[in-house]
Amino acid sequence: MIAKIVKGASFRGCVQYVTSKDNATVLASDGVLLGSVGNIADSFEYQRGLNPRCSKPVGHIALSFKPEDKEKLTDGMMTKITREYMELMGIRDTQFLLVRHHNTTNPHCHLVYNRVDNNGKIISDKFERKRSEKVVKQLKDKYGLTYSDGKGQTRTERLHYTERTKFEIKNAVKNALMGARNWQQFTDRLKQQGVEVEFKRRRGNDDVIDGITFIKDGVRFKGSQIGRQFSYAKLNERLANDEQRQTANHGQARQNENIRQEPNQDYQSTSHSTFDFPSLGLFDTNNPVYDPAEEEFRRRMQRKKKKRGPRL
Repeated sequence: MIAKIVKGASFRGCVQYVTSKDNATVLASDGVLLGSVGNIADSFEYQRGLNPRCSKPVGHIALSFKPEDKEKLTDGMMTKITREYMELMGIRDTQFLLVRHHNTTNPHCHLVYNRVDNNGKIISDKFERKRSEKVVKQLKDKYGLTYSDGKGQTRTERLHYTERTKFEIKNAVKNALMGARNWQQFTDRLKQQGVEVEFKRRRGNDDVIDGITFIKDGVRFKGSQIGRQFSYAKLNERLANDEQRQTANHGQARQNENIRQEPNQDYQSTSHSTFDFPSLGLFDTNNPVYDPAEEEFRRRMQRKKKKRGPRL
């Protein structure tokens, strides 16, 4: 179990993200009007107005668990663990929305809450990441959740949320590239790892793509921010070359197969077990090949014989 913490300014964008995934399930909520993204976002925004000084009222925490814990993590158990996490983190007396996603092998849910509580006070974020590490460990021990062995791996739990997400996206892109031969395969493999892809199109010409953005758990990174080799131009060059090589290999394979299957028409066997070659006149005494140089040489020799006269 790990907790990814982020704060923001737009409730609508956050709510849109957590509710738009395939088979997203609302596990619990309090103080918000359900029914549509607009209704939920407006509910959060209304309470936000109780304290205009809070520049980032959006609290967003993704709780992710190991695949080994999937069987025990029913919707009810995931809700119970999240509510305990909220209480231990001091997230209480405020609006919240809890949504479970099913788009990765890791069971996980997204908690969206209002940092402006029901009384207009701001929920403290002081040392929240250090506090969260302690709370997560406490809950893993209490419910017997799986620990990561961490051998040969970066301790992503200790990275800042955005840096951790960047690290995860980079690994996902590398993994997707290893088996992808075109853009469709690449984006499908990323989606299986919980990473969405957006293409930036040139202003005034939607047919031309100028950039690429990767999105995971609501955090966005341009391709070049992940790594220079992951810019749209570099990725397109690689995937296009892979697709061309694959097409060429298939074409050559088909050509070789045709050669093996089709008889060679230039050397077909006759009923007399001989081969019919097209005659060029080279060895045909009835149809000699005319050679001007040879004919001139023959005439010159005849003239020399006449000059010398008959031999005695």
